[in-house]
Amino acid sequence: MSLSDRLAQRHSGDAGRPGRTSGALTVPLAGGSGAAALRLRVHRELLDILGPQLYDNRTADAVLEQKVRDTIADVLARNDSPLAVADPARIAAELLDEILGHGPVEPLLRDPDVTEIMVNGPDQIFVERFGRIQQVDATFVDEHHLRRVIDRIVSRVGRRVDESSPMVDARLPDGSRVNVVLPPVALDGSMLTIRKFAREALTVDDLIGFGTFTPEIAQFLHACVRGRLDVLISGGTGSGKTTTLNVLSSFLPPDERIVTIEDAAELQLRQNHVLRLESRPPNIEGRGEITVRDLVRNALRMRPDRIVIGEVRDGAALDLLQAMNTGHNGSLTTVHANSPRDSIARLETMSLMAGLELPLRAIREQVASAVDVIVHQSRLRDGTRRVTHVTEVLGMEGDVVTMQDLFVFDHRAGQDENGRHQGTQRWTGLRPRLLDTLADAGVPLPPGLFGGRPW
Repeated sequence: MSLSDRLAQRHSGDAGRPGRTSGALTVPLAGGSGAAALRLRVHRELLDILGPQLYDNRTADAVLEQKVRDTIADVLARNDSPLAVADPARIAAELLDEILGHGPVEPLLRDPDVTEIMVNGPDQIFVERFGRIQQVDATFVDEHHLRRVIDRIVSRVGRRVDESSPMVDARLPDGSRVNVVLPPVALDGSMLTIRKFAREALTVDDLIGFGTFTPEIAQFLHACVRGRLDVLISGGTGSGKTTTLNVLSSFLPPDERIVTIEDAAELQLRQNHVLRLESRPPNIEGRGEITVRDLVRNALRMRPDRIVIGEVRDGAALDLLQAMNTGHNGSLTTVHANSPRDSIARLETMSLMAGLELPLRAIREQVASAVDVIVHQSRLRDGTRRVTHVTEVLGMEGDVVTMQDLFVFDHRAGQDENGRHQGTQRWTGLRPRLLDTLADAGVPLPPGLFGGRPW
């Protein structure tokens, strides 16, 4: 059954129901919609005229798009419907989204205010705008329609997803991160999650404007990166770790050789000497996998001045710690954790996953020696993403890794009438021990930076 036939079948089943939008093609409702009927008719003619060309991977995207545009214009010109005469450009754009784009989610991908798209089966689409999740008035036609869009996404990056391999991570051509879960693992239909990729990398001034951190924190972290201290960014899912990592990476000197390692390429470094590496999943036969740990080991042979890892989540943590402790100072990475203390425990746990059966104290000493500063970021209840802790790792006392908080977010300031947190990051009054290290590296901090009024 063609897509147009399925739409016609859906039309007959939805007659008399409340209004509902199906992405690029609107399902006729409550006695029929002229716009929906026109889209359906144009789409059917388009399939009849172009046929297999619409799904021929050998045809270049630009060539296919031009063919579709010309065909739609010709069909609309021959159509005597008042709607076709009144707004042909809008109808043509919606059909292009459906046929060449990603259907109902294509307009959401273009919306600059949408940061995440969550498809929970063909009948539910949620988005995140300004840190808050809301449902949108758009759906897929049916499960087959959703699966066709998913196949289009994953095939572009050489990935495969089906019932035998129902979960996959992929990315769109613009770098947006994609996760797919299919039945039978997903009980209520295929699930698609897209974390959009910022077209323009945010700057440190942007994060200061958003309230993510203060100018004082920005100045301190800039000195830490320039002074080749190892910085760990921790936080929960969706807390903005990658964005902060991207900003801290912009502090790296332009004359250094930088190797970036990621599961899905998201970092946007502007330096000239950047080598980007991306992990690879196994193929259909279960072979050919290249993990982040493999890339970390290889990066050490590439004569890097800096290593930037998008996220450590397995035994690669041990290799990173060894790199930090053997001359590759100034490395940056992120880790999922609920607090600075938890991030230390996470690094220990992941190091144990390397399978070398090292004593826990030996790993703990590696962590205490390698990590200099922890930047912990949280997504607060008002949807904003804030740095809540900037913590210095001091070393070991007995079997405990000792740390001290330098900046802490002031939750006591309360919220305004809109529920937005009024607090900001405050200096705790403790003088960082690493100031002398930064001074020795030729990156001194202004005397007044830690001389203000403490919290």
